[in-house]
Amino acid sequence: MSGPRKVQPLRIADAALAIRHVFIRNLDVLAHIGIHGHEQDKMQPVRINIDLAVEDAAALEDSLDSVVDYETITKKIHALIAKGHINLAETLAERIASACFEDKRVKTARVRVEKLHALAGAESAGAASAPPAP
Repeated sequence: MSGPRKVQPLRIADAALAIRHVFIRNLDVLAHIGIHGHEQDKMQPVRINIDLAVEDAAALEDSLDSVVDYETITKKIHALIAKGHINLAETLAERIASACFEDKRVKTARVRVEKLHALAGAESAGAASAPPAP
C-alpha cells in the first residue's frame, strides 16, 4: 500500500475568461464534528480542500488587495470551527463555501471536508460541496 494520496487541484483557471484558480490544499485542523456519541466531546482531525474560481483583476499590481486571499479564507475556516460542534461534514463544507462567497470575486467554490479517523481501515471519509454562488 502506498502513502496517503493527496487531492489534486481542479483545472479551473481560464485566462481567456479572466478566471484565476485559488486553492487551499490539505488544510489539517481539529474540529468538534460528528453525530455519534463518541464524537460529541472530543476534537477530531479534519482535512479541508478548497478550489475557487475567482475573477481575475485587470491589473494585479502585486498587491494583496487585488486577489482573493487564501490566508483570509483560512482564518474564516478556523473561526467557523471555533463556533462549536458541527454534526455533519456536509454542513461544515456548506458553511466554508458560504464564507468563501463573502468575497464577491468568488464565482465557484468546491469544498471537500474529510474526517481522518471516521472509518476503520479508511484514510478518510467526508463530503464535498459545490453550491452555486448566491
